[in-house]
Amino acid sequence: MRNHMETTKFVVATHNVHKVKEFQRILAPLHIDILLPSQCGGENIDPVEDGETFEANAIIKATAFAKALGMPALADDSGICIDALGGAPGVYSARYSGGSDDDNNELVLKNLEGVPYEQRTARYVCVICCADPDGSYFTVRGECEGIIGFEYRGENGFGYDPLFYMDNGKTFAEISGEEKDVRSHRGKALRLLAEKLAEKQ
Repeated sequence: MRNHMETTKFVVATHNVHKVKEFQRILAPLHIDILLPSQCGGENIDPVEDGETFEANAIIKATAFAKALGMPALADDSGICIDALGGAPGVYSARYSGGSDDDNNELVLKNLEGVPYEQRTARYVCVICCADPDGSYFTVRGECEGIIGFEYRGENGFGYDPLFYMDNGKTFAEISGEEKDVRSHRGKALRLLAEKLAEKQ
């Protein structure tokens, strides 16, 4: 893979503005310009995420965008794995219920009915793939342990954040974006990504 520091522009293979903001906060010190697909003609790129792992889906997305747009691409595949549900929803986190984030959270709560607090352990997982147009790529992975609570708390974040309780008793939805970057699966993966990109400087 060539030196990524030769360019400051990366397209992020997502239409999720929340994810983009997290990418921007972590990668800003590297002077990396994060672009949405709509900013570089990639709004119609929609690869089928049919991988069985977070790694597979991240690779599918990043390599498709890099090849189609002729520029380095970053893609993240992430989700929540709940032990009492056998690791579900996992790679299906975003489409667990077939509906909205609220629908997904309600289905999790329904499926965990009767499960005591100490058995509601879960972890957020994030895999980020960095791909070049020549087909080369690498991945990094971050994880964050927590507990699925019985009720929603907090107004920040997205996805399962209002139900994901950390060891300090707060949910991901109750903390600032900056604190979330320090603790979260995506923050950990992005810092690993930043380290790898800096090595190529």
